[in-house]
Amino acid sequence: MAKKLYVGGLSYGTTQDGLKEAFSKVGEVSSVSILMDKMTGKSRGFGFVEMPNDEEAMKAIEMFHGKQLDGRTLTVNEARPMQPRENRAPRGGGFGGGDRRSF
Repeated sequence: MAKKLYVGGLSYGTTQDGLKEAFSKVGEVSSVSILMDKMTGKSRGFGFVEMPNDEEAMKAIEMFHGKQLDGRTLTVNEARPMQPRENRAPRGGGFGGGDRRSF
């Protein structure tokens, strides 16, 4: 079964191709995705690497966790399943703030 790895601490200059190339030194890489900020289009500093071989994925964690890539120290571990966001406070919708008293 494939393992999805969380990779944090990425440099804003790290590309998906560069991340794939680095992890390919350990084994086969199925997919790579670096999350981008919707407003700026810049990297959010983390991403995911999926490796089809569990043993190679564990070696990648050992090899890259706490190590430098593009001048930044990486955090690499097995990705956790995405949790529902029901515990978050509802987002405000609009023109908040201000004093509503009449003068």
